[in-house]
Amino acid sequence: MPRLFGTDGVRGLANRDVSVELALSLAQATAVVLGRGRRAEERRRLGLRPTAVVARDPRVSGEFLAAAVSAGLASSGVDVLDAGVIPTPAAAYLIADIDADFGVMVSASHNPAPDNGIKIFARGGVKLPDEVEDRIEAALGDGKLAPTGAGVGRIRRFADAEDRYVIHLLSTLPARLTGLHVVLDCANGAAAGVSPEVFADAGARVTVIVNDPDGMNINDGVGSTHLGPLAHAVRAAGADLGIAHDGDADRCLAIDADGNTVGGDEIMAILAVGMKERGVLRDDTLVTTVMSNLGLRIAMREHGIEVVQTKVGDRYVLEELGARGLSLGGEQSGHVIMSAHATTGDGLLTGLHLAAEMARTGRTLAELASIVTLLPQVLVNVTGVDRERLAADTEISAAVVRAEERLGETGRVLLRPSGTEPMVRVMVEAADQSTADDIANGLADVVRDRLAV
Repeated sequence: MPRLFGTDGVRGLANRDVSVELALSLAQATAVVLGRGRRAEERRRLGLRPTAVVARDPRVSGEFLAAAVSAGLASSGVDVLDAGVIPTPAAAYLIADIDADFGVMVSASHNPAPDNGIKIFARGGVKLPDEVEDRIEAALGDGKLAPTGAGVGRIRRFADAEDRYVIHLLSTLPARLTGLHVVLDCANGAAAGVSPEVFADAGARVTVIVNDPDGMNINDGVGSTHLGPLAHAVRAAGADLGIAHDGDADRCLAIDADGNTVGGDEIMAILAVGMKERGVLRDDTLVTTVMSNLGLRIAMREHGIEVVQTKVGDRYVLEELGARGLSLGGEQSGHVIMSAHATTGDGLLTGLHLAAEMARTGRTLAELASIVTLLPQVLVNVTGVDRERLAADTEISAAVVRAEERLGETGRVLLRPSGTEPMVRVMVEAADQSTADDIANGLADVVRDRLAV
């Protein structure tokens, strides 16, 4: 039976894969696992109940799924603070800010509106390790907590949730954004209310597009996965930069004044160099995943910054940041984690600090991004193969060695099995596009021939 939790919570088609019944049961199981810790027991002895923050993005299914989560928690003796529609990083921050026992975010991030998901955060607003997710999944089939009378939980509105988050974001800035004209693409998502407010409060002149959520238009041809509308708006407005969020605003990509994309690798480079100059980049080290472009590593070496790589997934970046006490990491997709200020990727925090770096240095976004020269990168998804045989296949290993010898120090090769599908991802970087295409397609053919099912 496949594991219920994926790389970022439980996700699927709302009202089918992610149903009311699942949301209710998952909340009850979460109360069993996370609501029975030492702290929760101490609170019960004092006549207090465990507390959880529940939030959602604006997709229509979030209304009934968040209600089911709240019902499952309250019926298990957990007091619920309903934060309504706020970004995922806001929910994580609030869990830590009020010292809640845990929290739940109902969102499918950058997925289309028919999908939804359930993300669970532990005390402190941190993502759950795999073993805790496994315990929650195992508890789905066990007995539920079922208090009566005064033991049941209450559901209350978290009235100042957004204000707390805005104040926090503003408190982190090294420079105000006075004089900058920013275009915000809120993806008709969870950032629609708070992002324009916080950028304006930080001193920027703000133009906003796609910030009218109707429950079904989230991520619909806009946001961080569809940058065309934002690039057009930046050029039309003559703005200094554009910031694109995804549906739950845990990621950020940018557009410079000429309409060019500034991706996650370039954003991390800009922030890393700026933080080093200000003396706040711990151990002068940046954490990225193996998917980050080789050009980022080269640029960081030139600026005296070490790069540590992890497996794909922001949870692994978070784990490395925590284990080594580091302050900055992220993914090519725009999940950027500034651990001094956040426990997860935060698209608003990232966008604010990117703009603040422009204000601090007086340089354009294009000038700042020019420190990175991205190598051509080709990704080929080889489907319908037995990914489990990849590591043991000697002919594939030999083909990779030949490819690496051909590339030398001017590129790299990465073969990565999908965690959920019969697929192997072949990624090649090279000094020129034709070489990258040639090697990637050649390796894909070898994988297809050797691992066919």
